[in-house]
Amino acid sequence: MAKNSTDRLVSLDIFRGLTVAFMIIVNTPGSWQHIYSPLRHAKWHGCTPTDLVFPFFLFIVGVSTFFSLKKYGNEINGSSILRILRRMAAIFAVGLFLNIFPYFGRDYSTLRIMGVLQRIALAYGIGAFICLAVKRDYLWIVTASLLLVYWGLLYFLGGTDPYSLESNFAIKADTFILGEKHLYKGFGIPFDPEGLLSTIPAICTVIIGYYIGEILGTSKSGGTSVLKLLLLGTAAAGLGYLWGMFLPINKPLWTGSYVLYTAGIATVVLAFIYMIADVWKFQMFGIPFIVFGTNALFSFFLAGIWTKMMLFIKIHSGADSITLYSWIYSKICVPIAGNLNGSLMFALLQMLFIWSLALIMYRKKVMIRL
Repeated sequence: MAKNSTDRLVSLDIFRGLTVAFMIIVNTPGSWQHIYSPLRHAKWHGCTPTDLVFPFFLFIVGVSTFFSLKKYGNEINGSSILRILRRMAAIFAVGLFLNIFPYFGRDYSTLRIMGVLQRIALAYGIGAFICLAVKRDYLWIVTASLLLVYWGLLYFLGGTDPYSLESNFAIKADTFILGEKHLYKGFGIPFDPEGLLSTIPAICTVIIGYYIGEILGTSKSGGTSVLKLLLLGTAAAGLGYLWGMFLPINKPLWTGSYVLYTAGIATVVLAFIYMIADVWKFQMFGIPFIVFGTNALFSFFLAGIWTKMMLFIKIHSGADSITLYSWIYSKICVPIAGNLNGSLMFALLQMLFIWSLALIMYRKKVMIRL
């Protein structure tokens, strides 16, 4: 199996970087009223290209976990436990910091506790311990069990419309554990799409990624690995799609059908990138994405800080003042490209700005591991 000099899968760095680039684009449109439909999340049930971003990243976390824990023998011991706990705590703390920044004097009784990085931390940590404790041949049983248990919780404890925004069991569980004031309010009611209960199936996304990582890490034939990934990915996506007829494919609830569907697609995408970059060794196309891929979480963190800074900084515009975010969009992007294309232009500019910072780190061989 072809790897780069630092024992990293080139294809994994490319896939990770591609995912981070798309994540920044969909998270920072110039205007939320002017967005191309593929760059929007599904309103509730369903799956758009944007809904693939987060599960892709968790899947990649799972794949990279296999390689990062190889030096500990991919087994539970003092060193691997410490490594997992440290990384989980660091990622969770950074995510919480993003929720607070830049309003440090805020009312902490209403602080949102969960978020994207917090989910990554918990899914990674719990998923890693499961993968080290359970033999690979039995990981699918653990995954199926967790997904079915979560389905049962939603179905039997969610009321008359168990998969709706208003009555799903995830709201009840997260409200009981975290408190209503600490939940996300973006859906119009207190409901956290990165809540605690729905982290259970998100752990399965990490486990599936780990399983795929072990296939890539132990196979001696690149062609055989590609074929296995294509078959497994197609089967998982197909099973997820069929399951969606009974359990809706839903990102905010992170349903089991959504897990299988998105992990299957991620596996197929990785198979093609792996074939091109690691088997055929054609890697030039992926260099821009490797820049992001080698500092993925830190790039996401920088993007979050920069976005919040743009929203915090005010600029005088006539008799009023607007945020730097709105000023760049309305004064630069809209005059050049109009409302819709200007919104996309803004997102691309933000991505390129963060990429330029990541490029400096890449050239200096600085890798910040959260």
